[in-house]
Amino acid sequence: MNEIKSNLMATALTIAGSDPSGGAGAQADLKTFQQMGVFGMSAITLLTVQNTQGVSRVQMVDEQLVEEQIEAVMVDIPPSTIKLGALGTSAMVRAVSGKLQRAEVPIVVDPVMVSKHGHALVAGEFVDCFKEQILPLATIVTPNRFEAERLVGFPIRSRQDARRATEQLHGQYGCASLIKLGPQAAEFENVLFDGLNLYDFCRPLLESKNTHGTGCVLSALIAAKLAIGETSLPEIVEFAIDALAASLRSPTGLGRGIHPIETRLLKRN
Repeated sequence: MNEIKSNLMATALTIAGSDPSGGAGAQADLKTFQQMGVFGMSAITLLTVQNTQGVSRVQMVDEQLVEEQIEAVMVDIPPSTIKLGALGTSAMVRAVSGKLQRAEVPIVVDPVMVSKHGHALVAGEFVDCFKEQILPLATIVTPNRFEAERLVGFPIRSRQDARRATEQLHGQYGCASLIKLGPQAAEFENVLFDGLNLYDFCRPLLESKNTHGTGCVLSALIAAKLAIGETSLPEIVEFAIDALAASLRSPTGLGRGIHPIETRLLKRN
């Protein structure tokens, strides 16, 4: 687990896929970094053909090209923090992890494996490779409920299950974890284990159609706060959850499907 350190220059590198419609992936990360006052950089792992109505094609970027993107950034403008998004294949996992072995900054991992609706986005062998290569590098991992199930190997149906899963992830890989449990009764529940304590963040359910990219923006908010130099994960996570909720209350009306979040509405403090 990489330690959280204070940095004077706020810079962040996202290593993620591209969403041409701008609602998710590296585009959402960069807009979130900018809104938080952080200079954002990116290494693109995969290209998608998608919009608010869905994804119709995914094209992986050559692994060596991704390695070169990462290297080019890190030798010139060292990031204060790194965020990982969609990696797509086991080969990409190995390529990215190889470039981050000596990184001495916080690494926020959004394990893009299963959609928030439960649809698998990666092949079976990806999960084992991801757990072995990526999780030991993570400062914090932010899976949804379905992704967390893949990582820990048991069903997560309740807050107690999520608590058990966060503790298991820390015990096995040394990282903090925020499990987005999702709707439970009249609330949206999130469970954080920071390595010392468990925290429950429960918020009222919101009726919103602008939820495209919520997972990306949430983890990007956490990464931005770490880049700025904040070190209390419970406070950072609570800020990120509340900032996201505030943004969701104002529909963008963009697109014909699930509208993207309007990152201009995110608050820094």
